[in-house]
Order: sequence, then C-alpha cells, then structure tokens
Amino acid sequence: MQKESERGFSKGVQLMLLATFLFVTMNVFVKMVPHIPVMEIILFRSLVSLIISGVLIKFQGLNPWGVQKKYLLMRGFFGALALILFFATLQNIPLGSAVTIRYLTPVFTAFFGIFMLGEKVRKVRWIFFGIALLGVLMVKGFDPRISWLYFSMGVGSALFSGIAYNSIRKMKDSDHPLVIILYFPLVAIPICGVWSYFDWVQPQGWDWFHLIMIGLLTQTAQYFMTRAYHSDRVVKVSSVNYIGLVFALFYGIFLFDESYNLKVLLGMVVLLIGMFLNLYFKKYRVWRESRSTKG
Repeated sequence: MQKESERGFSKGVQLMLLATFLFVTMNVFVKMVPHIPVMEIILFRSLVSLIISGVLIKFQGLNPWGVQKKYLLMRGFFGALALILFFATLQNIPLGSAVTIRYLTPVFTAFFGIFMLGEKVRKVRWIFFGIALLGVLMVKGFDPRISWLYFSMGVGSALFSGIAYNSIRKMKDSDHPLVIILYFPLVAIPICGVWSYFDWVQPQGWDWFHLIMIGLLTQTAQYFMTRAYHSDRVVKVSSVNYIGLVFALFYGIFLFDESYNLKVLLGMVVLLIGMFLNLYFKKYRVWRESRSTKG
C-alpha cells in the first residue's frame, strides 16, 4: 500500500485515465457525423467491436460465452442503453455540456455498487458527490442550449452506465475483459440493426472513416476501462472519468467553435472540485489505513 501512495495514482486510475482520453476522442468523431442516426452509428461501432473482439478471443483460445452470463448480458444491455442516450446528447448539445452531464455516472456507480457489490460508501463521499451534482445542475441552468429532454437523456445515460460498470466489476474474477467487451455488440447489433433498417442513412465519403474510428477508439478505450475496473475499487476508478471534461472542453473549443459563459464554466469547476475531493479522500483513507497497519 505504501508503494502505491509513493507512486501516486494506482494502476487502475492510470488505465482509466487513458480510457477516458480515448472515449472523449471517440465523442469527437460522433459529433462529426450529426446527419447519421444514433442507432446506425452504434451499429457500425458494434460491428467493428464484434470483429476485433471475436478475432482476439479466438486467438487467445477463450470461451466467448463467458461464465457469469447474467452479468455479461446486463453489461451489454445497460451499456447499449447508456450509449444510445449519450450519443443522442452528443449530437444535439455542446460536447463539454454533454460530457458534464454524463459525469453523474460515478454517483450512480457508487449507489448501485452498494446493492450489486456490497461496497460501503462513507457519508462524506456523498457530500462530494453532491458538490459534483450541484456543478452539473449549474451547467444545465446556465446553458440555454441544453433542453430538459437532452438533460434527462444525459442523466439516464449516466444511470445505465452505473449499472453496466458495476456489472463489469462483478465479473472481476470470472470473465476475461475481451469476453465482457464482446457482449456489448452481441446485444447491441440486433437492437440497432432492426432499428437502422427502418431509418438508414447512407454514409458518404469521410463518413466511413469517422464511423470506423468510432469503433476502433471505443474498442481500445473499453479494453483499458475494463482492465481498470478489474484493477481497483469501482468508486475510485469511476471518479477519474471527470478528467475527460478537460479533454472535452479542449476539443469543443478548438474543433467545434463552442463557447461557454462564466457561469457554465463555474459549474464545471464545481463538478471538478467534487471529483478531486472524492478521489483524494480515498487516497487519504488508503494512506491512513497503511499507516495504522504498520503502526
């Protein structure tokens, strides 16, 4: 434990930081195809994921059907719902605002972790989560480009993500990360395929590149995210997601000409304060427990 404190961030946090950067970069490509329906984007993304995961699973000689099928299906189903709602917000509101709302995920992750994993969350952490929630509400209140419809969809995406992330953590010792990733396209392709059949928009030119990159970036990010949840406690690792807000603002301002008033930026700062308080409280607890053990 002492070595981890001296190094700084744990392996799980480092893996989640990399995954977060890749996920936000993937979001950029989603915004580049606003004319392509969300279900069609997810269909392409899922096909890429299915091919890559299938090849790697066969190469490594893994059982593609996994062990804990109940939680594998839960991860696929709730992950698909979360992504559908999130992509819809990405296409209709500023990138930074969409990511900010999505970052309610750790609140729901912690909540569902109590019931699904039996984890305990100290009361002070709920205060920190409350600060983060206040920041999200400030962004909604001061950004007129966010309607209640898309705000609700963003919150719903965070809620379903919380269930999906806890499902991943539940399979920590039973299922390989590639198998867990495989179940997303296995669930999403039938749903999005049927929907897209009735709402198809033919990709043109650079659309193909953007759609393929969405699949490749998501596949890589999911792999690192799954490894992160296998490496550390779910509440701690999920908190690192907030760092993606910095990446999202950078992309939004320089690629999409987005702007934010001071009140909206203040809301984002409040959210980040809640995140860092939550993360460093955990690190302090680990440090104190290691001291008491040696004392």
